[in-house]
Amino acid sequence: MVLPKLVNLLLNGLYTGSLAPDEYSEITSFYVYAGFINVFLTYGMETAFFRFYNKSKNKALVFSTALISLMVSLFLFLVLVYVFKTPIAEKFKVSEFVLLMMIGVVSFDILAVIPFAYYRAKGKALNYFGIRVFTLVVVNGLLNVFFLSWVDNYQIALPEILIFDDLETYVFVANFVANALMMILIVPMYLKFPWKFDRTIFNTMRKYGAPILMAGIAFLVIENLDKLILRDMLGKEAMGAYSACYKFGIFLMLFIQAFRMGIEPFFFSQSAKKNAKESYALVLKFFVIFASLGILMVLSFQDLFARIIIKNDDFLIAIEIVPIILIANWCLGVYQSLSVWYKVTDNTRFGMYFTIIGAIITIALNYWLIPKIGFIAAAYATLIAYATMMILSYVMGRSYYKIPYKIATMFSYLLVALSLTVVTRYLYPENYTFKFVAILVYLAFVIALEKESLKRLLVAS
Repeated sequence: MVLPKLVNLLLNGLYTGSLAPDEYSEITSFYVYAGFINVFLTYGMETAFFRFYNKSKNKALVFSTALISLMVSLFLFLVLVYVFKTPIAEKFKVSEFVLLMMIGVVSFDILAVIPFAYYRAKGKALNYFGIRVFTLVVVNGLLNVFFLSWVDNYQIALPEILIFDDLETYVFVANFVANALMMILIVPMYLKFPWKFDRTIFNTMRKYGAPILMAGIAFLVIENLDKLILRDMLGKEAMGAYSACYKFGIFLMLFIQAFRMGIEPFFFSQSAKKNAKESYALVLKFFVIFASLGILMVLSFQDLFARIIIKNDDFLIAIEIVPIILIANWCLGVYQSLSVWYKVTDNTRFGMYFTIIGAIITIALNYWLIPKIGFIAAAYATLIAYATMMILSYVMGRSYYKIPYKIATMFSYLLVALSLTVVTRYLYPENYTFKFVAILVYLAFVIALEKESLKRLLVAS
């Protein structure tokens, strides 16, 4: 969804305007830990549900089995956390209140996994998006604005239970309330199916989800572990600044999301007359064109985008990571497009292998390079990890399901976009007219190389 990502960017501006880098780092830590717990406690059951719900004759039994399994494992986890909450809080450097708040947020997420998966499997997009947008965008967003802006600006008196010394705690409270409301809205789904548990179905789904669990943990290591390592090695201020500037990657992800939601289906539909491999090659080529344009636009207008998500200059000490993170996300997007080969050949285990290799690279490079070159090492580690995954997927894919990708042409788009970015950023940094001209030059380059492809698509449409 594009809207939650946009709200995330706007909230980032609110956070950086209200919090110091070390306080912002607490928010980052909260969601990093929550992400790992979420992946661990869902253990691939969401994807397994999609797989077996669609092919099963007894769909109600698949639903109830998946839901009961998550509820039981979550209950056992909650008991352990409550019993050992003090040492756990000390280990992860958070207060017991924040720990319990985090567990609450994650618990509501996990309890909503199967109901939301059901909505998506049944094509009930309005139910799914309606609840998520209302709770996670509207309610969470408004509560953040209320606590971090309105309370101070309008001198609103809060009840004693809502008075905290640390401002970042209000961010957690807002998320907790939004998730609790989300849970209330999906409770009727719990009453819709018979409560039955099938051990055979559970074991089949668990085995199917195991590689997804491993891949999910490995991906979170690549995406988030660098921030925790930075905190331990360089302090909370460095972590906070790095995490805030890392958000620039969301701008590129919005470009990628727009392509996949709007343009990618068009290319697939128009190229369906060709064989599948040519279709995959065409889609990846235009993905690269679009993503490279995104890099050019974000980096050319970086100062304008910074005004949206960075409200405090103290965070800008890490601004140099932005180009690296954008290119890393470009590699991730290409890797995800390349992954089609192991999906259509039922070799999905390779996705797990590639992600684990990326995670190992991330850990090794962060511990090796951060003491030598500082927080920028974390950005380079992310780039190298995703680039390695991309290259491995391409090379292995040629052996299992060879697709006629035009690699040289695709990389030429990235090279031209980066070259134009250098010109707009360093030769004419204040000339916005020239920045628009640079974008037009890139588009002219694309049209010159893809004239025939564009003609065929336009005629076919």
